[in-house]
Amino acid sequence: MMTAFAEWHPVAQVFVYALITALATGLGALPFTFIRGVSDRVVAFSNASAAGLMLGASFSLLAEGTKHGGAATFIGANLGVLFILITQKLMGDHETESAFLGTSGATARRMMLVLFVMTVHSFAEGAAVGVSFGGGMGLATAITLAVAVHNIPEGLAISAVLRPRGASILACVGWSIFSSLPQPITAVPAYLFVDHFTIALPYGLGFAAGAMVFMVLVELLPEAYGQAWARHVGAITAVTLVAMLLVQRYL
Repeated sequence: MMTAFAEWHPVAQVFVYALITALATGLGALPFTFIRGVSDRVVAFSNASAAGLMLGASFSLLAEGTKHGGAATFIGANLGVLFILITQKLMGDHETESAFLGTSGATARRMMLVLFVMTVHSFAEGAAVGVSFGGGMGLATAITLAVAVHNIPEGLAISAVLRPRGASILACVGWSIFSSLPQPITAVPAYLFVDHFTIALPYGLGFAAGAMVFMVLVELLPEAYGQAWARHVGAITAVTLVAMLLVQRYL
């Protein structure tokens, strides 16, 4: 099986590897099969979990971005914050018209923001997978496995926002995978034009990190603190943040 795969065209190999990382995101929705309630406390704890996971992912993105250029990463992060500010302003002006997965208003806006930001940051991860093939199949396999494992808690973060607000498990799986579809889309051109994508990589990583951090601070945590005790929200956020960093550090 592996011998046959090794005989595939390199572009096909890159696409399949990146597609595997996208599909892995859907696994993050599975724990929510057992969460049925949608009480304020469940929503608060889900927001806290998503906040911790997204902050952990953001720190790792910033660390990776600085390896390719500190200034570019900083610029990208500020552009990410600016993007969320503009998006919030535009969505706020049309809040009553916003609808998504059976929700409307601020809830629909928050769900769409989470999905959009997680999808945007997948472009950078796809580029990383494509670029890694320049170092041979060994490096490409290691990077692909790392991104795939990293994507599972990202799917969990997305589902933590969608599931308590009435989304089905299939919807959580589907939207989680959808958020990572840019990975196979960008992996192939990144492989073919590695030099160009390497230059743009820190901007993309910084953009995603800045957008996620700002969204956590102004969307997820304020809502969580308004629905549950602060120390519980803080504890869950801290634990999931550390867990996310450890998973990415050792896997």
